[in-house]
This record gives sequence, structure tokens and C-alpha cells, in this order.
Amino acid sequence: MKHLFARLLGALVLGIALSPAVALAAAATTHAVEVYHDPACGCCVNWMRYMQTQGYVVTAHANSSMATVKARLGVPVGAASCHTAKIGGYVIEGHVPVQDIRRLLTERPDAIGLAAPGMPMGSPGMEMGAPERYDVLLIERDDTVRVYATHGPEA
Repeated sequence: MKHLFARLLGALVLGIALSPAVALAAAATTHAVEVYHDPACGCCVNWMRYMQTQGYVVTAHANSSMATVKARLGVPVGAASCHTAKIGGYVIEGHVPVQDIRRLLTERPDAIGLAAPGMPMGSPGMEMGAPERYDVLLIERDDTVRVYATHGPEA
């Protein structure tokens, strides 16, 4: 009986000791972002830094053939921006704010991902110049898009 109790207690202690490690591994998986960007683009680096300040672990892939990356990941031409990221099974195109990414990962719609087309001033990584109003689009699986969120002045 003592041995059984000792084994159970040992398993419980081991489980408690491993819990933080398991939680950290799960959090790292949830917060991992792969970013594909043109090596010459500075605003892409700014967005990656922004994501890091928001708790995400960023892996950068410099790629001068971004059109090929976007086509492979299902980004419609009209939704394109300067960099393309992957997180939680979704594509994130351009300077999408973290609150939209968190909403996407919580709601988990059956979609390709989100896009902030172009390079809107005032978006994360594009803080230079006067902020402008811009839409973040949800890219549907049939390549259609719809407004997911609006940001900027008077949004």
C-alpha cells in the first residue's frame, strides 16, 4: 500500500512539475508566427517587431519571390501587401493589427486568413505619416473577401 501511495504521489508531483513546461510549449505553438518578406523591406521588420512586443515568437523567412509565396498560400492579388505570415493555420497578409489576429484565432472561421491590403499608414509597422482609415479583410476559401475590421481615423 505504501508503494502504491508513493507511486501516485510521485506521479502527481511529476505532473505538477511538468505542467508549466507543457503550458509554455502550448503557448509557444499558439504564439508562433512565420513571416515571409522581401529582404529589402523595412516595414516588414517593423511589423515583426510589433508582433514580438505582443508576445508572439516570430520566425522570419527572407524571400525575394513574394508573388510565389502569396500564390502558394492563397492570397488574392487584390488583398496583397508587402509580407505574408502564417499563424494558427491561417494566413496573415500585411500590416494586420494583433487584435484582429487574436479575434481570428478565437473565432476560428473557415477561411484562409486576414489581409490589410497595401501598406496603410498608421497600421502596425507603418506608423510613419498621418494615419489613414483602412479595412482588414477576411479571405474566404472561395477567394472572395469581406471586411472583418476597420481601423484608423473615425473607424
